[in-house]
Amino acid sequence: MPRSWLVFALGSAFFAGLTAIFGKVGVAQINSNLATLIRTVVIFVVTAALVAYRNEWEPLNKLSGRAVLFLCLSGIATGLSWLCYYRALQLGTASEVAPVDKLSLAFVILLAWLFLGEPMTWRVALGGTLVVAGALTLATK
Repeated sequence: MPRSWLVFALGSAFFAGLTAIFGKVGVAQINSNLATLIRTVVIFVVTAALVAYRNEWEPLNKLSGRAVLFLCLSGIATGLSWLCYYRALQLGTASEVAPVDKLSLAFVILLAWLFLGEPMTWRVALGGTLVVAGALTLATK
């Protein structure tokens, strides 16, 4: 299936939508930083169980140092993103916070072009611009 990534991308979008709804309810009664910690522990347990179930553990000496470094940097960025996201959900409405959070797409397009050499076609630029316009339209009153 040439576009099998699409199934997982749609799953990611759907579960991200649930994340906003469940997170908004959760941070109504818990400090946003503690809420992020609870979420992180749950993600750790679920992911560890999946890796164990699929027997995907690798010896540490077989892992690429560069890959591990960038995964650690990604983890730091994810943690900071989640801390900001949950605090934003605590202070704003889910329907305002979620669109602004999706501006990450525009950042990905720009950073992938600058640092990964991905092409900036007119379609990519237009799509990114429309995402920014849509997010700003939804997030402003």
